Amino acid sequence: MKITNHHSAPKKIETRGLPHRLWMLSYGVAVVFLGSCSLLPARTVDNQQSDTQAQNTTQPNPVIVPPQIFSSSGDPNFVVKVVQQVGPAVVRIDSSRTITSRVPDEFNNDPFFRRFFGEGAPQPRQRVERGSGSGFIINSSGQIVTNAHVVDGADRVTVILKDGRTFDGKVLGEDPVTDVATIKINANNLPTLAVGNSDALQPGEAVIAIGNPLGLNNTVTSGIISATGRSSSDIGASDKRVDYIQTDAAINPGNSGGPLLNARGQVIAMNTAIIRGAQGLGFAIPINTVQRIAQELIAKGRVDHPYLGVQMVTLTPENKERIKNVAGDRLNITADDGVLLVEIVPRSPASVAGLRVGDVIKSINSQPVTKIEEVQKLVEKSKIGTKLPIEVERNGQIVQVGVQPAPLPVRREG
Repeated sequence: MKITNHHSAPKKIETRGLPHRLWMLSYGVAVVFLGSCSLLPARTVDNQQSDTQAQNTTQPNPVIVPPQIFSSSGDPNFVVKVVQQVGPAVVRIDSSRTITSRVPDEFNNDPFFRRFFGEGAPQPRQRVERGSGSGFIINSSGQIVTNAHVVDGADRVTVILKDGRTFDGKVLGEDPVTDVATIKINANNLPTLAVGNSDALQPGEAVIAIGNPLGLNNTVTSGIISATGRSSSDIGASDKRVDYIQTDAAINPGNSGGPLLNARGQVIAMNTAIIRGAQGLGFAIPINTVQRIAQELIAKGRVDHPYLGVQMVTLTPENKERIKNVAGDRLNITADDGVLLVEIVPRSPASVAGLRVGDVIKSINSQPVTKIEEVQKLVEKSKIGTKLPIEVERNGQIVQVGVQPAPLPVRREG
């Protein structure tokens, strides 16, 4: 159930070895999305000196402060209470879709093949792909959220509650760009999860994951928040527009769409992806993002994301040198930092506005930018149809350009 975005073929400067595509940057990371469908690629990490080694230990007897969860609750078995409290609101989602193999056109259009094979000409063949993931109930009347890749292309969706009840699910909408989907089942008085605030999370906080990894229903794991604000580029999933929460709580394929909870039993994120071959590197979509996307999907069945139609690379001394070696005199890059445009999609908002390959974005809406992640965030916050002021450096000159974002074109593979 792979999700990909397709755009018309853009004009481009060949930049071999550079991470130049806007939504498809490659950083050597194999990201696996946690339905039964996919995983994140393996990542090579350079050894770095730890913060502990770099610290100047001037205090001979540092004071050890117990984790906030124990000091506030006084209960080392807080996980048990959370699971008892929220477990019934976590569901299993089984999906299936029928794949029809295509008969080559020559069998249908060429008289020779029809005459030779007659009634024995190859017929389309069908197979059924099945997958399983997780989700959680956000409304007592049967609204459920999960990952888009759990239900992408599904002909049938089945929701199984912890108490054993089974319902046919209707997909209200799915957003591949953030990997969020909503489902509706015909039931009432269902248990729901309390929602926390993912903007207030801190590394080190205790968290709990509940889901159905590898078909093992109602599995509970725990750990901490390892980091917040991991960009999609950081984890090798640059076709997504999400800043992820990183956790060391054990999650596996099948955990997709399940909740990541804090010590009070509030859902603070949706488990989504892992790094292939790594341990303790899981990623979840912040609940504030999940809520925003889910509300739009419930209201109108889709989410429109602003789109410029550019592909770009963060300008660093190393990238600048590589580009000079490849492009030679074809590009006159005078800037030392910013975001370099390496491709412009024909007939896109960027093309219509006059942006060019070789332009270096210096600011968007008067906010300075030096990384592609900053550009992505500002574009995502912009309004479709409203001109977005962009300042670029072009051949050593500052140029002001107004780009009117359009809805991001998104198509799915069959």
